[in-house]
Amino acid sequence: MSGRYLLDTNIVIALFGMDQVVVTRMKAAEGIFVPITVIGELCYGAEKSARRKENVDKIRSFAGASTILPCDTETSFIYGQVKNALRQSGRPIPENDIWIASVARQHRLTLVSRDEHFSHVAGLVLERW
Repeated sequence: MSGRYLLDTNIVIALFGMDQVVVTRMKAAEGIFVPITVIGELCYGAEKSARRKENVDKIRSFAGASTILPCDTETSFIYGQVKNALRQSGRPIPENDIWIASVARQHRLTLVSRDEHFSHVAGLVLERW
């Protein structure tokens, strides 16, 4: 069960909730990475929550202890390819998820998500935890 994984937002939220499947899989992983887009989505959720400060503090702590992968020029080229392929297939997915998938492909990481729509992204290795 080891490997190099990129976490989607729903997996980080599950981790925050101490989901035992996620916790166990992460302990066995060779490497865990988080795309900057996921941090942004978490921050948005915190901003609109009733426990804003507590959630922002949790995100700051998590981000400080994680390997965060940015989007760069190479990510942008992959993003363009992925978005166009999805458009051509008639299977669009949320914009942020295209960026997340692009980071996973760029770094040859297995994306961990509970969102089924990632299965429409060609060349993406996906696991559901």
